[in-house]
Amino acid sequence: MADNDLSSQTGEKMLAQVHETYDALKAEISKVIVGQEEVVDQILLAIFSGGHAMLVGVPGLAKTLLISTIAQAMELDFSRIQFTPDLMPSDITGTEVIEEDKTTGHRALRFVQGPIFANVVLADEINRTPPKTQAAMLEAMQERQVTIGGVRHTLPKPFFVLATQNPLEQEGTYPLPEAQLDRFMLQVMVGYPSEEEELEVIRRSSNKGEVVVKAVVNAQQIADVQKIIQHAPVPEHVLRYALRLARSTRANENENVPEIISDYIAWGAGPRASEALVQGAKAHALLVGNGVVGIDSVRAVAHPVLRHRLLTNFNAQADQITTDMIVDQLLSEVPEHAMSEADQAISSRAIR
Repeated sequence: MADNDLSSQTGEKMLAQVHETYDALKAEISKVIVGQEEVVDQILLAIFSGGHAMLVGVPGLAKTLLISTIAQAMELDFSRIQFTPDLMPSDITGTEVIEEDKTTGHRALRFVQGPIFANVVLADEINRTPPKTQAAMLEAMQERQVTIGGVRHTLPKPFFVLATQNPLEQEGTYPLPEAQLDRFMLQVMVGYPSEEEELEVIRRSSNKGEVVVKAVVNAQQIADVQKIIQHAPVPEHVLRYALRLARSTRANENENVPEIISDYIAWGAGPRASEALVQGAKAHALLVGNGVVGIDSVRAVAHPVLRHRLLTNFNAQADQITTDMIVDQLLSEVPEHAMSEADQAISSRAIR
């Protein structure tokens, strides 16, 4: 197999398998969800990359319905957790109860699993719960386990957290800490539907019939696609471009950053961003593209990977500069190919 594509017979078969799985999922999802093609693509991209995703959008955009529909189209265990200010860690992870053996009278502690023990977990309005409960979610997302009474309990495989967040209503919310935001591979922005799409939504709701979403993908098929994506080759120049893109956000460590970074960013993206850019690019190339992992694949996932990992300063808030605007500028300024040492030396002398 070539280093930068899947052109061999084995590679073509693997790519066909990925596309078949992906197309079957999208066909089932479209039975319920109108439009939102980019949103669906990004959620499936996160799932097949083995990552978590955060959906951000105003109420009424079918974020919860979309996630539950995706879960129905997969032959996986699904649970929904509605986050509220009074939610406790044990409400998510589970708790130990005293159980008595009626024959012997012996009492023992038994662990009762919470809703986190599922393959697909919908964390609805995740920013409405206090930090103590967020800490329990953080362990589950990162370690794929929970700890109860000093005992570790492994979560099922595969395991995905698909969270929703309302960007408008901030009263009674607890902003997610940067450490937890960093565990979400992608932040997906859910926008309003187009006029024709909204008209179709109205048509479907006014002629409501029973829609059956079939499970077309099981855990083994998901694992197979994840394995193909994980082992997909990435050319060196693509790796270096993803690295340059992530490192260009760190004004506190790098003097030669775009002006927009030094003006508006308080803290840049960490190493997980570089990893997510590469992993997302591989998934994009195999799921949506022709299997060739190129610079365009990295650029395609740059916004959902970086937007929640950039911490803006007061200047950005005052000038109404969003992280998406900053990523747009980075994509236009960060060179796709690194300069040679000779070119760097010439450039350095010119600046002086």
